[in-house]
Amino acid sequence: YQLSKAGKLTVPAMNVNDSVTKTMFDNLYSCRESIIDSLKRATDVMFGGKQVVVCGYGEVGKGCCQALKGLGCTVYVTEIVPLQKPWSY
Repeated sequence: YQLSKAGKLTVPAMNVNDSVTKTMFDNLYSCRESIIDSLKRATDVMFGGKQVVVCGYGEVGKGCCQALKGLGCTVYVTEIVPLQKPWSY
């Protein structure tokens, strides 16, 4: 931001971490990979047929539910976000 304001950038630049699209992608899709990997490493059990409780169904909760459902889990959600953001699914 400082270089941009000073006019010292030779090419256009933007901070992708401020992007709504990046946040949505990271929250919804990246958690699919990390939740499954961490749970499998920590528990060393098969997930097919297991009952799983997900606390919250926001952007991250949706991705976790989809990933766990894909493994064959029965997924229970304890709370649902009543007002979704405009970019939510």
